[in-house]
Amino acid sequence: MAAPKSPSMLDALIPMVVLITLLGCSVYLFKDDSSYGPNQIALFIAAAVAALIGLKNGYHWQSIEQAIVKGISVSLAAVLILLAVGALIGTWLLSGTVPTLIYYGLQLLNPSWFYAASCLLCAIVAMSIGSSWTTAATIGVALIGVASGLGLSPAIAAGAIVSGAYFGDKISPLSETTNLAPAVAGADLFEHIRHMLWTTIPSIILALFGFVIIGFNSDVSADFQHITDISNILQQQFNISLWSLVPLLVLLVMAIKKVPAFPTVFIGALLGGVWAVLFQDDLLSRLASDDLPRAVAVFKIIWQTLFAGFSISTGNESMDDLLSGGGMASMLNTIWLIFSAMVFGAVVEHIGLLRKFVEAILKLARSSGSLIVSTMGTCLATNILTADQYISIVMPGRMFKEEYERRNLASVNLSRALEDGGTITSPLIPWNTCGAYMHGVLNVNPLDYFIYAFFNLINPILAVIYAYMGIKILKLTPPKSVAERVLAN
Repeated sequence: MAAPKSPSMLDALIPMVVLITLLGCSVYLFKDDSSYGPNQIALFIAAAVAALIGLKNGYHWQSIEQAIVKGISVSLAAVLILLAVGALIGTWLLSGTVPTLIYYGLQLLNPSWFYAASCLLCAIVAMSIGSSWTTAATIGVALIGVASGLGLSPAIAAGAIVSGAYFGDKISPLSETTNLAPAVAGADLFEHIRHMLWTTIPSIILALFGFVIIGFNSDVSADFQHITDISNILQQQFNISLWSLVPLLVLLVMAIKKVPAFPTVFIGALLGGVWAVLFQDDLLSRLASDDLPRAVAVFKIIWQTLFAGFSISTGNESMDDLLSGGGMASMLNTIWLIFSAMVFGAVVEHIGLLRKFVEAILKLARSSGSLIVSTMGTCLATNILTADQYISIVMPGRMFKEEYERRNLASVNLSRALEDGGTITSPLIPWNTCGAYMHGVLNVNPLDYFIYAFFNLINPILAVIYAYMGIKILKLTPPKSVAERVLAN
């Protein structure tokens, strides 16, 4: 049986052009609703085009289908976390955990400093637990609520949350991607983190400076009565106390202890249900059905919150929107988007289209700086095409590792480029697993917060400048000769 043909550059370009065109049409025709079906169809059509090219080049449908199944299976861990996060948001609304965070946030956070403080708070939490996703699903959700209470922009708030969460994630030795990048590149974890500080620290300082400027130029003069009204509604509807923050504390401790993400988040969701029974008796009484015994009615409410989310009627429509949401069902559209993206990514990887791009890139990357920039560009393209941050680290890492060694470049150059171009850009792409996750959790489209995710924008730009100026590009220590090794012994 003849081996499949290597794809041409035209073969590699066609699916990408189709995808970009359809995604552009999706945003133009459906605007904010583009992530709720249109983008998924665009990804499936582009995958079909790529599959046809694969069939033309001699690939069998069975092998393409197996690649699709394998690609989807890669995302299943993220899907489990998403479902658990949906349940957690629902029960933490019911238990008063999120309302309490919003309440104290309104009392403590000055509107002028809010965006910068949100970024810094998320950075500290993410650095402590090593997870941008968990940070966004807990502190991030509450901060979006506080932003609404202060009359500030949810899009800017989301940009600040994403910026802080990804900075903290990148410099935390507990982070999965921070461990994955040096493992793929063959670098030491802590050397990798130290090398990343050269780009991450200046980037987060510039980002914080940007958020301070925006905050002090925001019109917040008429918000204080609004804050009082929201605080009163929160106190009327929920039992606000520091005890309500215990589920958050438990989740953070579990994350710091490196308990896997899915059980950590799901235990947090179940604990939220228990906390609702212990501390929100009045709320449960109002929600309980009269035709069921009290204990059964409460059990039903918690069960329903886990799968369908929490809904409340306060008499204030904006507060109802703020305090309602969550449930596993709320994540199903995000999961649909992830599956669609993984189908496309699996096909283009299997039939060699991504490899074709890399081969062309290496012909142009003659200097060390251009090689690093090319690595970052490949990571970004992989994020766009395969829609998964892990693939955007592993695949370019494997493809470029030998070239870095051949050019006598230290492995930390590669590992940092993988993070700067792959991990950090992933939440900016709406159909990427990270972008879809942030949309599902924060309820803000990545296209809306894109321009405000200052850290995620500045860091890659700074990395490119460093690369072309030759700043902190480390060379391998020349190997000792045989004579030197004999003398050393």
